[in-house]
Amino acid sequence: MANQKILDQKQQIINEIADNVKNSSSAIWVDYRGLTVEQVTELRRKLREVGADIKVYKNTLTKRALDTLSISLDDYLNGPNAIAFGEDAIAPIKVLANFAKENEALELRVGIVDGKITEIDELNKLATIPSREGLLTMLAGGMIGIAKDLSICLHLYGEQLENNE
Repeated sequence: MANQKILDQKQQIINEIADNVKNSSSAIWVDYRGLTVEQVTELRRKLREVGADIKVYKNTLTKRALDTLSISLDDYLNGPNAIAFGEDAIAPIKVLANFAKENEALELRVGIVDGKITEIDELNKLATIPSREGLLTMLAGGMIGIAKDLSICLHLYGEQLENNE
């Protein structure tokens, strides 16, 4: 039987996983088999740039952590898995999806996005959404266009009033 020190260490890891899943906007499980050390280092760097992190945990400890959160991902907890945790719901998904396109060894499996289980099809859809900055730029461009059109209309209306006097 395992001694108390080992059990305490395992419980600490279980609590860490549960806290990371609970406090992250997204947690994405990936299969990383076949990636080189350089590729994993590059992936970690790209994830850090968007405020995310990737960690490898034992599947049994992950299952126990998810059980404490009443989440069942038993079908996905086989083989080597890494979990990417992110503060932003979309940014880590985009980084992982783009990295998977460049490196076929990386495979997205499943995720928890904003508290709900998200299958691979949905993750791929989320990966195509523009970034927050891109969406804000699109919104600002649309608002500038409306203001410009209103300005032109008011100018033409003013000219029409001057011509009628």
